[in-house]
Amino acid sequence: MFLCSSLAQAAYRLDLSPGVTEVSRKIYTLHHMVLWICIAIGIVVFSVMFYALVKHRKKAGARAAEFHENIWVEIGWMVVPLLILVALAIPATKTLLFMHDTEESELSVKITGYQWKWKYDYMGDNFGFFSELSTPQEAIQGKKEKGEHYLLEVNHPLVLPVHQKIRLLVTSNDVIHSWWVPAFGVKQDAIPGFINEAWIKIEKPGTYRGQCAELCGRGHAFMPIVVVAKTATDYQKWLSEQKLASLTIDLSSRTLEWLQREGKAIYEKNCMTCHQGTGEGVPGAFPALKGGRVATGPIKQHIQTVLWGVEGTAMQAFKEQLNDVELAAVITYERNAWGNDVRVQHNKTEPLVQPADIQSYLKKQ
Repeated sequence: MFLCSSLAQAAYRLDLSPGVTEVSRKIYTLHHMVLWICIAIGIVVFSVMFYALVKHRKKAGARAAEFHENIWVEIGWMVVPLLILVALAIPATKTLLFMHDTEESELSVKITGYQWKWKYDYMGDNFGFFSELSTPQEAIQGKKEKGEHYLLEVNHPLVLPVHQKIRLLVTSNDVIHSWWVPAFGVKQDAIPGFINEAWIKIEKPGTYRGQCAELCGRGHAFMPIVVVAKTATDYQKWLSEQKLASLTIDLSSRTLEWLQREGKAIYEKNCMTCHQGTGEGVPGAFPALKGGRVATGPIKQHIQTVLWGVEGTAMQAFKEQLNDVELAAVITYERNAWGNDVRVQHNKTEPLVQPADIQSYLKKQ
């Protein structure tokens, strides 16, 4: 009775979505065509089987025929499946060729997977940014109410124009990821050292969400994708604003309180998955920052580690991922959190890093 209730049926969905691109609609149409062919085959096969079971059962007096082979039956059950497979292969091949035809694209976007975020580079505009999860840690830890788009919200969505063919160049900086947005009919693997291609042509403005569809590590569940599709006019306006904002970063000195507050937020987005909120890391896998030699040692070594990472380990290079202000903030936070400030003072090293210190270090390299 529960399954047949109108309430249950209203919330019950078991189907693909036609999406908002021609690729997704072709996939949708192909899926349903194959589904109905399979249903028809199933009806025929099971009808014949049940008829034979009932009509030729022993209780009804049927006796098994005395023969071992029939050349026409042998030919029939080879030729008929072959014809069905060919009939299915033709539209499937056409759809695959259509999906991989990236010619005559009007815009190219390079998508690079990182643990655990995405980087988007607008190839023709020499502009790019990182996109990472923006769901508060309090919500993830169950200390705060979960929002409508829990784990499917980011700080910087990928913004694209509608009615333009956009080529996607997908790769990875570390492990295998997979860029997947169901509404576009696109699921493309991001493999280190390789560039895979796909394309989309969005037909309706709106916000579309997806996720990394490859098990890429312990932060896999926190690697969402958000795409905002705008009209051509709104897209150009957004692009101009973003380019201007990227050139006007305020590099003036900040107070210790400001750097710690901003650094904590940056740490939670970029570092906490490995080093934990307590800074204690994971023994044998990720070193502790609480009382660790990097966070309490010479400031130059700390800056170097965050900027360039540590080769042969999971520690990433954050030079391209964070700007000078963000780098200064997160380093300052790590040097003052979890009681590290006391150890820093004991080691007679600096507890505070300014954006100018990052620039000065880079100029000496």
